[in-house]
Amino acid sequence: MKPTILVVDDEPSILLSLQVLMQRAGFDVRIAHDGDEALSSVAAFTPDLILLDAMMPKRDGFDVCQTLRTNPAWKSLPIIMLTARSRDVERQKGLALGATDYITKPFSTRDLLATVRRHLGIPAAAGTVESGR
Repeated sequence: MKPTILVVDDEPSILLSLQVLMQRAGFDVRIAHDGDEALSSVAAFTPDLILLDAMMPKRDGFDVCQTLRTNPAWKSLPIIMLTARSRDVERQKGLALGATDYITKPFSTRDLLATVRRHLGIPAAAGTVESGR
């Protein structure tokens, strides 16, 4: 069975780009457009990893991350926060609230895939997107 990635972002173009990237890398992908939808999605079916935008309307990624970490069933769920906020204080906040990793936008798709694979325990050589195949 392929690992499932939940991609959460309020920007349709970023959401689509990440969805296509992850599918091409061999992952099953689910999407959520905001924090509430993300929490509902995780409650319905826990993914293997979450790519979570930090800045979203209503419920931001920091709140979603903190909420997920309060549930013992999701304590070890890898959460990679993606954000345009590059200040160290925001990175520290994300990690303090339970994010597994923190990547700033714009990011290298190669680096993002390597990070996803690392947190899922998948060897880097297992992918095909980086090699162009």
